[in-house]
Amino acid sequence: VRLARIQTDSVVEKLKELYPDVHFEIVAMSTTGDKILDTALSKIGEKSLFTKELENALEKNEVDLVVHSLKDLPTVLPEGFTIGSVLKRENPHDAVVLHPKHKGKCLQSLANKSVVGTSSLRRAAQLKKRFPHLEFKDIRGNLNTRLKKLDEKDDFSAIILAAAGLRRMGWENRISQILGPDDCMYAVGQGALAVEVRARDQDILEMVSVLNDSDTVLRCIAERAFLKHLEGGCSVPVAVYTEVKNSQLYLTGAVYSLDGSDSLKETMQTSISSDNQVEQEKVDEKVQRVSITALKVSEAPQDAAVKLGVDLGNLLLSKGAKEILTVARQLNDAQ
Repeated sequence: VRLARIQTDSVVEKLKELYPDVHFEIVAMSTTGDKILDTALSKIGEKSLFTKELENALEKNEVDLVVHSLKDLPTVLPEGFTIGSVLKRENPHDAVVLHPKHKGKCLQSLANKSVVGTSSLRRAAQLKKRFPHLEFKDIRGNLNTRLKKLDEKDDFSAIILAAAGLRRMGWENRISQILGPDDCMYAVGQGALAVEVRARDQDILEMVSVLNDSDTVLRCIAERAFLKHLEGGCSVPVAVYTEVKNSQLYLTGAVYSLDGSDSLKETMQTSISSDNQVEQEKVDEKVQRVSITALKVSEAPQDAAVKLGVDLGNLLLSKGAKEILTVARQLNDAQ
């Protein structure tokens, strides 16, 4: 909850600088997802856990914008809502936080059968394959709770958390190792903050659009389009890695079996230059790309990003991604 507050404050600070005459009031709310802490996320299955209550408040005009971690938002939002801005992404990678007694080590150098905590099937699948000498167990709770469980008990030698959350909380000093894409690719949208608004609310959409970071928007559109095309969610291991270089957007996507033994991984790229493009004056508010309405970002690159995600999804599906994900889902449901 503290992290949610820090994230919201950071967005409001930016808006206050840009719109000094506007009064912003922050409303604190907790969601079902914050309350059900004893069940694995992949079991609850519904991404809207973290968003339902917040969307009700948006719908009733009790609030006008909601700040989320983009990775918590489903690729299809309910009718009437949209993501009006995606802010510049923090480091999207996962981080290893070691028990204090293992200071100076990394995953590779932990003893055989050391237990590592993670609440994510995506992390577990990749890391089991990469570090077969380790054991992975479920750990839930917010950042504070998980760090406490690590430090105060002897159950875990290390836990895996998103680097972005640790950085926002000011706990960067706890990061022992950042996992690069060869060790562990990240979740769709990881590290980016999103502002959800009412889709028909042109004024608010205009207002938050100045927060859009073009590269982040394009990367996250491609990632979300890929996930949506695979129909992945919390309950299946899907991972991505994106880069923007020289007007090219690169998307690497992968799917895994629960134990990581079976996997498919491919990379594709597309051009996202918008040099000779005439910006349209009036933006069509109905144009949402994977539930994102990014007014200040050129349209052609956004379309290219969607196509890239769909094309990569199709490539993996043609190689058998559906089968891997179906088995992963069935196994996870049975556990």
